Amino acid sequence: MIKTFLRAVLTLLLVMPGYSIAEDTPPHVVPLPDTHISFLETKLRIDNAIAPQDIDAAREVKKIAQIVRSMAGEGATSAQKLTSLKKYLYESGQWNDFRPYEYDQSDPLGRTLRNQLLSTYLSTHRGNCVTMPLLMLFVGQEIGLKMTLAEAPSHILIKYTDDDGRTWNLEATSGGGFTRDVWYRQKLSMSDAAVANGVYLRALNHDEAVALISSTLLEYKMEQKAYEEAITIADDLLRLHPRFVFALVMKGSAYAALLHRETAGRYTQMDQISKPDRIKFDTWYRQNEEAFAKAEAFGWTPDDGK
Repeated sequence: MIKTFLRAVLTLLLVMPGYSIAEDTPPHVVPLPDTHISFLETKLRIDNAIAPQDIDAAREVKKIAQIVRSMAGEGATSAQKLTSLKKYLYESGQWNDFRPYEYDQSDPLGRTLRNQLLSTYLSTHRGNCVTMPLLMLFVGQEIGLKMTLAEAPSHILIKYTDDDGRTWNLEATSGGGFTRDVWYRQKLSMSDAAVANGVYLRALNHDEAVALISSTLLEYKMEQKAYEEAITIADDLLRLHPRFVFALVMKGSAYAALLHRETAGRYTQMDQISKPDRIKFDTWYRQNEEAFAKAEAFGWTPDDGK
């Protein structure tokens, strides 16, 4: 996931009444998923809010699930279903028209937002650390596997619970293999506090996973420089997932970007700024600081994932 860590540079900290971003933007720019929506439907709604989709992704997921069920056989155990799912996705054969799903080494993090769309992955069979775990999750749930998501810095992994109640990490970018927490900690920088606070490597509940899946829309609004909309979306995500440090960092970055957009090169002295604008700028400054402070309190650092 793209993360832009901006800090407000304007030193306008004043003791004045607050200013709400809601005065300038509708409360919900795009209706976000509610807590009863499926993970797949969440993804489809978010992707369609970014770009019209040229394939029926829901139909494709159901088609894949039907093939995987047939491969696993009637009465298959959870382990057998998982083995068949991995075979369908990552091994070349007639089941996938000899086009296995592969890691896109040219854009492994999905920095090009179109590459985070499910339709792109289904069409190209080349994915990243967003689309690869999501497709595995959607098909896995469709065939009855108990799966949810977990976060690592700039990465998504699957938490899979087997028939004995044991929970395992599955790394979808590496053949869906079982992967220990320690491996993620060795590969991706994260603080002990962030892990202890459940920011990273924790199985997400339904609402939290919905927020994570929806976060591509937040990245899109930031890329489009629609900062007011990004802030509204970040707040929606944080209502679903209060420990979602990515949303906190994006919210802080959006306020910093608003400050820069509205003040850079416009003022040389404080008395040039009208009182209403000073109130607004001061509020943005404080919101920027508060968002980053909350992320840091959960254990986030600017070096996460490096």
